Amino acid sequence: MQGFELPRLEEKEVEAVLFSPAYEDRWDQFVRGANNGTLFHLRRFLSYHPQGRFQDHSLLFFKEGRLLSVFPAVELHRDGRRVLVSHAGASYGGFVVRSDLSLRDAFRLVWALDRYAQRQGFDAVEITEPPMIYLQRPSNYLDFALMQTGFAYKKREVSSVVPLDFGPDDVFSVFAESSRRAVRRAMKSQLVVRQSEDFERFYQILKKNLKLRHNVQPTHSLGELLRLKELFPEEIQLYAAYLGSTMVAGVVQFVCNPRVTLAFYISHDEDYREYRGVNLLFYEIIRKAVLDGFRFLDFGIFTVNMDPNWGLARFKESFGAQGVFRDTWQKVYC
Repeated sequence: MQGFELPRLEEKEVEAVLFSPAYEDRWDQFVRGANNGTLFHLRRFLSYHPQGRFQDHSLLFFKEGRLLSVFPAVELHRDGRRVLVSHAGASYGGFVVRSDLSLRDAFRLVWALDRYAQRQGFDAVEITEPPMIYLQRPSNYLDFALMQTGFAYKKREVSSVVPLDFGPDDVFSVFAESSRRAVRRAMKSQLVVRQSEDFERFYQILKKNLKLRHNVQPTHSLGELLRLKELFPEEIQLYAAYLGSTMVAGVVQFVCNPRVTLAFYISHDEDYREYRGVNLLFYEIIRKAVLDGFRFLDFGIFTVNMDPNWGLARFKESFGAQGVFRDTWQKVYC
């Protein structure tokens, strides 16, 4: 760290404070105005988890009385080790900061977390950051400070994202020819895309599809998904493709922040696969996202523990997606 280390006395300028409900409104207000804040960082989002699922250990960092960062986190126990994880119950965690964060303050934040974790007896810290596309202004200050403070990559997953740098009538310009044909076929088959409130029907399709294809369950129960929709009626939307009155495919979109909309759940009814409902859905969803001023559509990761799903990568690339890192950092103390 020679050449980068701040005088140790300066560490005292940043204080880590354990979250309590009294900070909830201030926390969410900070996230809404932050450089890298997302839906997943909000206390309102994190509150959907049932009591007892996680032991919350979120932190706020103050510098001379001013809120410098919030840090959603939980305390986990793995193989007899106590680990501070940011965040096990959300897609992203890490330090949420303002766009004017300086390099010195980035180091102060990381050092304050490092000192806090060691003093509290944690055996390790893990941090999953939102990909760079979520930042209003690009900055790798925190990554640099983490690296220089002894953190290392635990894994680097790859997320598929579509840069929305074209007009609403130019969606086909980024689609592969196979997806263009599928969309045209869907249009000719009388499929109609519209917003839907029928989360129950979509969940049946999703659950059946995941069981059939991957033998897994959805991340959320139906009750949890409905609870999130209740908490975020504008940010969480279901778009569905209908053949007459029959839902044949659907996508649950999360508006993560003003820059990025995320396709969180994507599924279709295998009995109607030939109608190419998913292709038509993404044509309409991408077009709407451009009209609404989003800069990126996030398709989510297509790797698990850095092992790529080649078919899923090709599918997302057919809609113009490229890959960006979703990094998880780790520091182990013993």
